[in-house]
Amino acid sequence: MAIADARHILVDNEQRCQALIDELKAGADFSELAKANSLCPSKAKGGDLGTFSPGKMVKEFDEVVFSADVGEIYGPIKTEFGYHLIEVTYRG
Repeated sequence: MAIADARHILVDNEQRCQALIDELKAGADFSELAKANSLCPSKAKGGDLGTFSPGKMVKEFDEVVFSADVGEIYGPIKTEFGYHLIEVTYRG
């Protein structure tokens, strides 16, 4: 079965998500941005969600994590929780 490791930053609107993308493109550290901005409890770990298998996250999140290139940042991804920036750090 496929598994993945991912980290994310969750915010409440698309504009904030886009502003964070701009900060990342300018060289900001993903973990530090997650700690300072994410609405998810995972922010304490720099947005790290650990290892999980398909079906453990909401559909929109799973679709990105199990198809996106490892090491690339994707977003804004809208889910019922808000807007995410997602980075797949491992998939196997």
